[in-house]
Amino acid sequence: MGIITLTTDFGSVDAFVGTMKGVILGLSPGVTIVDLTHEIPRHGVATASFLIRHAFPYFPKGTIHVGIVDPGVGSRRRILLARIREQFLLAPDNGLITWLYRDFGAESLISVEESRYFLPNPSATFHGRDVFAPVAAHLVAGARPERFGPNLNRAELLAISHRAERTPAGLQGRVIHLDPFGNLVTNIHVSQLPAWAARSAQAVFVNGQNIGGIQCTFSAVALGTPAAMIGSADFLEIAVNQGRADERFGPVREVTVEIR
Repeated sequence: MGIITLTTDFGSVDAFVGTMKGVILGLSPGVTIVDLTHEIPRHGVATASFLIRHAFPYFPKGTIHVGIVDPGVGSRRRILLARIREQFLLAPDNGLITWLYRDFGAESLISVEESRYFLPNPSATFHGRDVFAPVAAHLVAGARPERFGPNLNRAELLAISHRAERTPAGLQGRVIHLDPFGNLVTNIHVSQLPAWAARSAQAVFVNGQNIGGIQCTFSAVALGTPAAMIGSADFLEIAVNQGRADERFGPVREVTVEIR
């Protein structure tokens, strides 16, 4: 039996996630269910998109990633089933696919419409239980993707800055994710850095403040000191050694990061 991952903004207080797992296991006993996270900020489609994309390469072929951050639940918004590099994403067609699509494209896009794969009388407010969970369970059990609905030629994408902008001085980036430690993940990707230049020689400016070159570890700077480094997702991150960069540099949406 295969693997289903779950990413939602449901939190862990109510029984929403557990109920979805019950539906999946009832239809496909023995499937492995992996919780990526259920602590996505409420309606944080962009955050879910980013986190699923960066977990994605570490799962085997055939994995089904279910992403449910769905402010339009019960409306006419579509439900998307995408095949990407021999894995699947099942999610609202509200832009949640954006990071995966920008980096990898998609072999197929399907609009999930066949109600015989849903639970009877789906609730207008809990498609996670009544639509996403049973569809994922049928898919992992061997139902062919084309049975769920018609093909699509496009998906909704978020208007995000996927990579940093090049400037005459270097790179101009923005913060795309705030992690639980207060580190600011930027859209400056390691592939954008000049291969010939020593990273430590590249000056990183946060809100105009020079915080020095790119470091290898948090401990390369003194306690309470900001540092720039390439994080595990291969993006430049701004951190504070045993502190929080979001508190140091102010509202995340207003933070600018440059490499010169």
